[in-house]
Amino acid sequence: MMLPCTDPPPVTVVLDPGDDLVHTRVALAAHAPAAGRITVHPTPGTDSTLTLAYDILAALGKPVPLTGYRQLDIRPVWTITAAWILATHITHLMLLRAHFLTPYRLRALLELRQRTSLRLTLVCHQAHLPAPLERALATVGYHLAEATVLLPAADQSPTPQLTASYRPLANRWISLPALTTLVAHDIATPPCHCTPPTAADQDFFPPVMRPVTQAEVAFRLHRATAHPYLAAQLATAAFTAASTTQLATAHVRDLALDGSTLTLHDHGLRQGCMTHHVPAWARPLLLAAAVLWRLETSTDGLLFSDPLGSRGLPYLTAFAENCKLRPPQPPRPKRRRRRSRRPASPRPKPPERTVWPLCTAHYAHPGSMTDRERMNGCPLPPPHTRRTIAARKKGWLPPDYGPRSPRHPY
Repeated sequence: MMLPCTDPPPVTVVLDPGDDLVHTRVALAAHAPAAGRITVHPTPGTDSTLTLAYDILAALGKPVPLTGYRQLDIRPVWTITAAWILATHITHLMLLRAHFLTPYRLRALLELRQRTSLRLTLVCHQAHLPAPLERALATVGYHLAEATVLLPAADQSPTPQLTASYRPLANRWISLPALTTLVAHDIATPPCHCTPPTAADQDFFPPVMRPVTQAEVAFRLHRATAHPYLAAQLATAAFTAASTTQLATAHVRDLALDGSTLTLHDHGLRQGCMTHHVPAWARPLLLAAAVLWRLETSTDGLLFSDPLGSRGLPYLTAFAENCKLRPPQPPRPKRRRRRSRRPASPRPKPPERTVWPLCTAHYAHPGSMTDRERMNGCPLPPPHTRRTIAARKKGWLPPDYGPRSPRHPY
């Protein structure tokens, strides 16, 4: 279990007696999760501790409310909140309307501060600190500050406005070739404590995504769910081209402390045990899954599982479809034009169904499998080795990536 911080930073209490709108706008403009700062505006009209945790998760860009747990259980929500704060390197948290805090909500905030070493700033829109808040903060230490001093831009009428970044792939389906080999029906290998070589030493190179695709995939995974293990599992499948059986072998110890490498175990059925490089966009997702285990328990559990015991969450393929991520699909049939005098009325299009192939191209001996491939019309997966990449450049079609026979370039 991860030990709490013994000496967290002191709490800063900002007094705003005039409840100035400019102060509030400047505090909200300081919200920058990429820079390690978040500003939380609590939901008005409630004193629920669970709602406050949801407000912090929403400030981190996670969907709320959190499903999979008992409705009024606050422990999983606050633990997941702490995991995301540590994984995304959030160092400052500013809370508005702090003079409405109840002792229970303030205690939960202080526990979060002790778990994550946050620099907590409470903005009280009053001339004096409320007595209950003063008694609770007396045990942890705090210092007072004026809003005009802490927020020097409060005297300026124009406030900075943040422009949303342009997403060229927003609301579009993204086909990832790495997901072609995701579905597998075999049994996972037993736990392994080996020291495997890197993927490059094993001549394995996963599919490369364009920077714009990486940014869009990371954006969707961060905002699709608040459960770290779901987002981390799908992200790992995207940059390793691993199957669900291979993903089930990853433990917390297999992820580096900084999240730079991940080891997937395999007893020779596929490529063998190897260590993959984790791209920068996927590291916060995998770190959140590992930190959640370290916060909740001291055991070395499966990395892509929930130590809090959630139930009713979607399967990995269903979660990928919710994020509009899927393997390359079969080609669409050509539409036949009908000659009619009357214009045909437009018919509503049925919901698009995703085809998930059962591909054994990533197996070491695919010919020994009874059911070689069930691609269901989907394109074959791309090559993952230097030999096959070089052969494709010369015009060869490698025999181990499909039933087609190779053709010479001459």
